[in-house]
Amino acid sequence: MFRIEFMQRALKLAKLGIGHVSPNPAVGCVIVKNGRIIGEGYHRQFAGPHAEVNAIRNSIEPVADSDVYVTLEPCSHYGKTPPCSNLLIEQGIKRVFIAMEDPNPLVNGRGIKKLKEAGIEVSVGHMEEEARELNRFFIHFVTTGRPYIILKAAITLDGFVADEKGNSKWISNTDSRREVHRLRSQVDAVLVGAGTVRKDKPELTVRMLKGRNPRKIILCKSGNLSPNLAVFTEKTILVTGKDAVPVIKKRQFSKMGVSLMEHSGPELASLLKSFATMGLASILVEGGAKVFGSFVEQGLVDEFLIYVAPVILGNGKRLFEMPPRTMKKAIRLSGQDIRICLRG
Repeated sequence: MFRIEFMQRALKLAKLGIGHVSPNPAVGCVIVKNGRIIGEGYHRQFAGPHAEVNAIRNSIEPVADSDVYVTLEPCSHYGKTPPCSNLLIEQGIKRVFIAMEDPNPLVNGRGIKKLKEAGIEVSVGHMEEEARELNRFFIHFVTTGRPYIILKAAITLDGFVADEKGNSKWISNTDSRREVHRLRSQVDAVLVGAGTVRKDKPELTVRMLKGRNPRKIILCKSGNLSPNLAVFTEKTILVTGKDAVPVIKKRQFSKMGVSLMEHSGPELASLLKSFATMGLASILVEGGAKVFGSFVEQGLVDEFLIYVAPVILGNGKRLFEMPPRTMKKAIRLSGQDIRICLRG
């Protein structure tokens, strides 16, 4: 019989892998025998043992005839590790409760089929909504072939991101900024435009809590940015127009470990596909207004995260820089996750 507390525990374990396993999914596993947990584990790092493997290794007694609670369908193919479905069969598992089917085309029901053919009782769809939310980056990545895009901004109550002179520090409060640093530690990359780099001189690192630093993506068509800026490290990708960076400057960036990419034209979808081939499953877009406008106009935003501060400017810099539209031709959002955070 399914017991929700065990799947809740598996989901809690899975969350511990967020920010460490991408572009793979975060997965948790709990092994139950005679109504008590005898083993548990989660996918701890990319290319490392999967959750099922760790749970079996951590078991305090043999797992034969046990129930397994796992947040994602056990894999059925050889990748960085052997198939987990094979392992569960070999270990004599009795029943497997699965939160959601794996949307990865390499799996996509094959693991479930293999378990059933081996005589294991399989039940799918337990706390599926929570499991899908936990792995929304992965799901989008494997089904679309491009990274999941979060557009993050802090605005005043009257809709401005900065005053008329471009000053934006600080619209949001400390709690909001801490949340952003936590999100940075969970995504694969942070993206900004050249204007934001010149104006704010950001580091785009995780500083207000413990966590890994994401890759940094800078969009600069002209390539006219100083290599001495703090944002340029071995984790930075500088995207420029074709032949925009002189050879001498290219050598300087190369010595620093900065990756250079050339991209022509305003179209962003193909650029995102290139990022996907680099294993970037999620990108946090942090500015500025022109970059925001481009992503919105091209329909590439999957989630809006907007912090609204109790501040009124009367006039200033708008959130999106794009050609004006009539109400009839306004961009109507549908399908995107929109999160508005009101912060005092």
